[in-house]
Amino acid sequence: MKNVTGRTSNPFGLRPPFDRTPDGERTAVFGYGDANADFHVVGDHPGVHGGKRTGVPFTETESDRGVQDVFRETGFVTGPEDEPDLENLYLNYLHMCCLPNGHEPTQQGYDDLERYFDAELRAINAHVLLPVGETATDHVIREYTTQRRRLNLEMADLHARQIRGRGFMVVPIRDPTAWEDGDRERIGSSLTEILASDYRQTKGVATLVG
Repeated sequence: MKNVTGRTSNPFGLRPPFDRTPDGERTAVFGYGDANADFHVVGDHPGVHGGKRTGVPFTETESDRGVQDVFRETGFVTGPEDEPDLENLYLNYLHMCCLPNGHEPTQQGYDDLERYFDAELRAINAHVLLPVGETATDHVIREYTTQRRRLNLEMADLHARQIRGRGFMVVPIRDPTAWEDGDRERIGSSLTEILASDYRQTKGVATLVG
């Protein structure tokens, strides 16, 4: 894929393999942000984490703007909420295709889109992956670390934890709809700690440790 770094939305020109939306509705919510980012936030699908109106992941709902706000506070995000400016940050979904309201992706749908997600993730080539919610966290830990069997998929425990992966550091984020007192501060503190470290060494270290 060609890295079209001048484009903020869908910089690699992905085309969804299927369209299951009514006529006139948005087909997909594509990846958005800095195509050379070190930090890559991974959500589930537009019906859960927003963007069917704006075309931008993690917009439209108060809970998912909570994720955006954490990255604003740590210096990654500026500009309007529905069309933010991202620096060193990329956002996308496991299942980029939109579905009619009330419909959830099938396992076949996730499977059909997995190769597109994986190709985009490797094209971004970030150092830190930040999956949001249980579905994205399960996929990222299973596919990009060797630690899935060692970890209980309890998001309250995994939230903001720094996990070494195969060429990545993985930092899960609990779904904002389930945040409790302190969860917002925990992910902010983890991001601040990573930014203060030599996190670009993650790839070499993670390959050995993960």
